[in-house]
Amino acid sequence: MSTAALPTPAAERGADTRTGLGRLTLVELRKMTDTRAGFWLLLSTAALTVGAAVMACLVFPHEERILLSFLVLAVQPASILMPIVGILLVSSEWSQRTAMITFTLVPDRSRVLVAKLLAGLVLAGIAFLLCLLVALLAMAVAGVDGDAAWSLETGLIGQVAISVAVPMLVGIGFGAVLLASAPAIVLYFVLPTAWTGLGAISALEGAASWLDMSRTMAPMLDETLSAAQWARVATSLALWMVLPIALGLWRIARSDVR
Repeated sequence: MSTAALPTPAAERGADTRTGLGRLTLVELRKMTDTRAGFWLLLSTAALTVGAAVMACLVFPHEERILLSFLVLAVQPASILMPIVGILLVSSEWSQRTAMITFTLVPDRSRVLVAKLLAGLVLAGIAFLLCLLVALLAMAVAGVDGDAAWSLETGLIGQVAISVAVPMLVGIGFGAVLLASAPAIVLYFVLPTAWTGLGAISALEGAASWLDMSRTMAPMLDETLSAAQWARVATSLALWMVLPIALGLWRIARSDVR
């Protein structure tokens, strides 16, 4: 007499096990590249990075042909364009109506946003490494000689990497707050620019020196920051990066999904 096989309980099959944060991050990385907008933005960033390196070889005078100068120029396209990829990563969940699928598979919405932030950091790190490689190749093609020209302090390398990562996180924060691509992209560029303009007013000079991110982060590409300069950077990032991410998390957690 045969015995019927009983189905394996769901708990033993791991059906109630949460998806790991690493896997969620890989999923979000794929979302950045498998859309036409994301693909062309990343391709344009790569093309502009190479173009910037070529321009540096042609126009930099001999005394300015140092690795830091080449690297700073190479990371500019990534710092400007990649935040748009970060905005689209969040806002497309609503514009493409995939949020219901995403949050059905991962009910804890905060974990989804954390995965998007980690994916943004990973992509920014990859972009920085590619920019560094392009800068090194440009130095070699330009025939730059001398150990001093090729040397670069570890602190400055980290600061340039941060200057690439921060705009990406700010972009994700703006996308999370507005959940719509067009207004998020417009406000990402308009608000900091408007604040920089207001900072030129003498009455707002003191506040701008602490809250204008473009002003506080500008020395990161030129010199190793002091403790006072890092304090200004942290203050401006609390306004332009931490606050939007926190508000975005609050809104995503309470937004209706259709």
